[in-house]
Amino acid sequence: MLGISQLIRTVFKEEAVSERIRAHYQEPFLIDKLSSSLCRIIHCLDRTGGRPLVVVGIGTDRSTGDCLGPLVGTKLRALNLHNIWIYGHLDEPVHAGNLQDKLQMINTVHSDPLVIAVDACLGQSESVGSLTLAPGPIKPGAGVNKTLPLVGEIHFTGIVNVGGFMEYFVLQNTRLSLVMKMADVIAQSIAAGVFSLSETRIRIKGFPLSCQ
Repeated sequence: MLGISQLIRTVFKEEAVSERIRAHYQEPFLIDKLSSSLCRIIHCLDRTGGRPLVVVGIGTDRSTGDCLGPLVGTKLRALNLHNIWIYGHLDEPVHAGNLQDKLQMINTVHSDPLVIAVDACLGQSESVGSLTLAPGPIKPGAGVNKTLPLVGEIHFTGIVNVGGFMEYFVLQNTRLSLVMKMADVIAQSIAAGVFSLSETRIRIKGFPLSCQ
C-alpha cells in the first residue's frame, strides 16, 4: 500500500504527464513555451521544492551529432546557476561507458534528485531540428542499438539527423551548427524555467502553481 506522500507524488506525476511539447527549434517563442512547461512539470513532481534539481547531459564530444547533451551541460555551467547541479558537459561527458556509474554517484551525492535528462536522437528527415520536452525518463542509446539504463523524470531530446541506416556514421557526420543552435534553445529554456519556478515559489509561497 502506498503511503500518503507516495500517493500524492503519484497524483502529481499523473498531472505532469499532460505536459509535452514537440516543436522545431526555430519556432517563434519556443524558449518561452518550453520554460513555462518545464516550470509546471518540475512543480508537479516537486511541490515542496525540496528535491535537488539535476541536469544530466548524455552524449560525447567525440561525435558531432551526439554532443547535444554535453553542449547543453557546458552552456548551463557557463550561466553559473546556483540552484541546479550539472552532470555531462564537454570537459566531463556522461556517455555509454560511464552512464551507470554516474547515475549511481548522482543518487549517492543527492537525496531523491529530480533529474532532467538531455540527449540527441535520430528521426525522420522532416523532423530533423525538432525538440521534445516531456515528463518521464529517456532511454539513451536506443537509436544506435545500445542498451542503457533509463534516465530522468523529465527529458529533453533533439532530433539531430536522419535515422534508420548507419546511425553511428550519421551521428559522426551531423552538422555542428545545427546541434549548437538546438543546445542553445534547450539550455536557455532550462535556465529560464528554473528561474521562473524559483521566482514563483518565492512570490507566492504556499499557493499551488497550476499543473494544468
